[in-house]
Amino acid sequence: VQLQASGGGSVQPGGSLRLSCSASGNFFGFNAMSWYRQAPGKQRELVARITSGGSTNYADSVKGRFTISRDNAKNTVYLQMNSLKPEDTAVYYCNLVVYGMGRNDYWGQGTQVTVSS
Repeated sequence: VQLQASGGGSVQPGGSLRLSCSASGNFFGFNAMSWYRQAPGKQRELVARITSGGSTNYADSVKGRFTISRDNAKNTVYLQMNSLKPEDTAVYYCNLVVYGMGRNDYWGQGTQVTVSS
């Protein structure tokens, strides 16, 4: 399985961006797709997660501003980011966890999001 992320860029505070991540290859069963981010000098942190059943959870710092969604037919996860703040600046990574015969983690390449005036 390979993950391809896109949609990063530079935006002013208060602006919006939409990230996409498509998974290619075959996987079956219960899974979760997530977005993580890593700012310079900081640890990677979970931003948002959505399961194959549609359950979601968000980091407190993005609740009410970010929305995660997925298209299971396309094996694609989206992250709509509104009201962006400078502290949202980071490299964003998509992640897929497939729960079947154990747990299998897959990571996409990062995409840079910069929020600056």
